[in-house]
Amino acid sequence: MKTSIQADPDRDCALCPRLRDFIGSWRVREPGWHNAPVSTLLPPEGPESVRMLIVGLAPGLRGANRTGRPFTGDFAGRFLYGTLKQYGFASGEFEERPDDGLQLVETAVTNAVRCVPPQNKPTAAEINTCRPFLTATLEQLVNLRVIVTLGKIAHDSTVRMLDGRVAAHPFGHGAATQIGGLTIVSSYHCSRYNTNTGRLTPEMFEKVFETVREILRR
Repeated sequence: MKTSIQADPDRDCALCPRLRDFIGSWRVREPGWHNAPVSTLLPPEGPESVRMLIVGLAPGLRGANRTGRPFTGDFAGRFLYGTLKQYGFASGEFEERPDDGLQLVETAVTNAVRCVPPQNKPTAAEINTCRPFLTATLEQLVNLRVIVTLGKIAHDSTVRMLDGRVAAHPFGHGAATQIGGLTIVSSYHCSRYNTNTGRLTPEMFEKVFETVREILRR
C-alpha cells in the first residue's frame, strides 16, 4: 500500500489523457472555473487530526470541478455537509463556495478519482491510475479509524487500496467491514438521483454517521 507519490495530483496532471482533454475543453469554455484535479479537504488542524475519511466518486462538473473544493457547488455537497454538521463532523456555514467558512472536524473529504470525468463516469483504468493518490492521502492520516465510502466505485477502490479483496468486503449501504485496523462503512452516494429515486433517504444517510459516531466513541 505504501507509495512515494504526493497526495494530490499536479494541476496539469496528464496521467489520464481522456480526463486531461475533458478538463482542457472546460478551461476554454469556463476559464473562471477551477478545472483541475480537486485536492482533499482537511480540517484546520491538519491531517494528524483526522479520524474519519469520506471517499466519494469524482468531482462533479459544476460542483467541485467549478469551485475547487470536494462536494461544493451541487446538491450532493449540501446533503453531505449538512449531515456532517448535524453529527459534529463539520462546523461553520456551508454556502457552496471554498471561502464560506465551513470547517471539518476530525474529518477529511476526498474522491477516488480527482478529476471530473465525462458524464460522471470514470473508466476502470482511470480509477486504477488515480488510486495511488488515495493511498498517499491515507498515509498522511496517521490517526484515521473510519473510512466512509460513497457508492460502490469509491468503496471498491478503497478496498483495493487497502489490499483487500472486494468479494470479501462487498459494498452494501450501511454495511461495515474491517481491513488492517480500519473500519470501512459504505453508503449509497448522496447524489440528487439517489435521493430523488428514494434509494437514499436522509434517515438512511444519517444512520451511516450514527454508526461512525458510535465507532469513534469506542
